[in-house]
Amino acid sequence: MRILVYSRAFLPHVGGLELNVAHLCRGLAERGQEVVVVTTTPGAQPGSTSFRVVRRPGALQLLRLVIWCDLYHQANVSLRGLWPLLLVSRPWVVSHHSWYCRPGGRIAWQDRLKRYLLRYAVGSIAVSRAIADDLGIPCDVIENSYDDQVFRCLPDVERWRDLVFVGRLVSDKGLDVLLDALGLLASQGTRPDLTIVGDGPERTRLEAQAHRAGLDRQVRFLGSVTGEALARVLNRHRILVVPSRYNEPFGIVALEGIACGCVVVGSEGGGLPEAIGPCGRTFPNGNAAALAQALAALLADPGRLAPYLQSANAHLAKHSGPRQVEAYLAVFRRAAGDPAP
Repeated sequence: MRILVYSRAFLPHVGGLELNVAHLCRGLAERGQEVVVVTTTPGAQPGSTSFRVVRRPGALQLLRLVIWCDLYHQANVSLRGLWPLLLVSRPWVVSHHSWYCRPGGRIAWQDRLKRYLLRYAVGSIAVSRAIADDLGIPCDVIENSYDDQVFRCLPDVERWRDLVFVGRLVSDKGLDVLLDALGLLASQGTRPDLTIVGDGPERTRLEAQAHRAGLDRQVRFLGSVTGEALARVLNRHRILVVPSRYNEPFGIVALEGIACGCVVVGSEGGGLPEAIGPCGRTFPNGNAAALAQALAALLADPGRLAPYLQSANAHLAKHSGPRQVEAYLAVFRRAAGDPAP
């Protein structure tokens, strides 16, 4: 099958959507599908890739690609990439990786239009039950996968540190909530160490917040770390904290932490609890006191971590790359009227 994948965000930008689309396309190509990715993200295509990437195509080039394909897949509805379907009839399948709304939850006319147009899609895939419920249309729920070749338990790495945060240093990710929680724990005589992995426009402000709270000795900012190096960092820690203020559509970072042997404590809104599953605890978004309470309970008795860790293998098995690819391919074949061989 010739599959055209339209994803405005793609590698070399690194994020949940970009990595998920790359893993999916690689898996589809390995199963004999002919895959082309169209993106507005500039950059060079890695030489080892098993699929073609077309960056910032002109109108005629995009139209020719839609004519070429047997199925047109969009990772999130992109109005800019839809117009060729007015001229060429092709099965249109959308995977939904984020909410169709503005920051703060307001639904603008563009979001209403995207939701309206979904009635013309032959297939809809939501990355979490929370996304599917928000859309209110029939969806196949196929949760995101993680890279199990990179994120795994490493027996040669000693697990001696307490807390780790991984994410962009922006307000939505809630690192300020975690720092407030550490301040509350310090007032109770508990001072766990915290490693912060990531960078972003809020770094200076967050470093100042940690300094004002007297957390300098227990908090360290590592900056951006990815791949095998990130897996080693996660393997050194007992608890991964995902304190997002924003309702995460899913949360691949939780899977990566679980795969590296961490118990996850994350916010309860959106699809993040689905990513955490039975391998951690949740707390109300933005509630530093509740986060401090959850962390205090786990830090006071390390034995409480064991039941969460025992559930990891079964939970991760549901999020393997091959399983996700087969589920997507089943939806694509159904949409294109192409039965499985």
